[in-house]
Amino acid sequence: MRELDGRVAVVTGGGGGLGLALGKAFAARGMRVVLADVEEAALDKARAELPGATALAADVADQDSMDALADRVFATHGAVHVLCNNAGVGPSAAPWLWEQELGDWRWGLEVNVLGVLHGVRAFLPRMLASGEDGHVVNTASGNGGIAPIPSAAVYAVTKAAVVTLTECLKGQLDGTRIGVSALFPGPHMLRTGIFTAERNRPARHARAQAGPVPRTADEIAEAMRAHGLTPEFTPVEDVAEQVVEAVRADRFWILPPSDRTDALVRARADSLLTRSDPAYLREAP
Repeated sequence: MRELDGRVAVVTGGGGGLGLALGKAFAARGMRVVLADVEEAALDKARAELPGATALAADVADQDSMDALADRVFATHGAVHVLCNNAGVGPSAAPWLWEQELGDWRWGLEVNVLGVLHGVRAFLPRMLASGEDGHVVNTASGNGGIAPIPSAAVYAVTKAAVVTLTECLKGQLDGTRIGVSALFPGPHMLRTGIFTAERNRPARHARAQAGPVPRTADEIAEAMRAHGLTPEFTPVEDVAEQVVEAVRADRFWILPPSDRTDALVRARADSLLTRSDPAYLREAP
């Protein structure tokens, strides 16, 4: 996949944030880009910012919706070479995981885990059948795949599942012309819509009780500063460039260099190897 010009990229969660940044990065390499999102208003904004892209409504939590998206993309473009399963949600966290409403768990699992699986099921068979080079990028998170945030159990659990799913996919696709990457955006916070994902929560997973008011990344950062913390942000454009490089190099782990991240990886591995208490959980963000 070193040559991207003229090829086709599909990005879910493409209406804004990292998804839109990925679309722009691929378009800058001459790729034909399809941005998929569940939110029409976000798609309108994406069309304005990246007019050369195709922006289509799709719900990653629904296999039929993703199958229909794949049908449209293959009918229009004839092929897909890069698939970014990027859509994700972060349900508002309850103090204790056993108090988290089942609607929160089901919504998080449907979008963050099954959403990746639905994308793979809809696109990968035809990507393989084409006989062409291709690549699948699944967006995970350091806050789950590396060291979970105990206070955000739904997000941590689902993102850890994405890592394992992606590792299984890599093992199964070795020897084919399709590469696989697990993306850990960061190492710091991103300005994305995941912080206010509640706006897209489906009625079937409505909360029985009102949860915390969703806040933007900047509002969360301001709250952190009020507690004496100094939040840092990684530009989504930087992450998108890392993805392009990884696709071209056929690199599995897209894990930006970070002393703090590396320390957490080592601490978790050491805990496993020494069968010791997972003290790294107290160090997780």
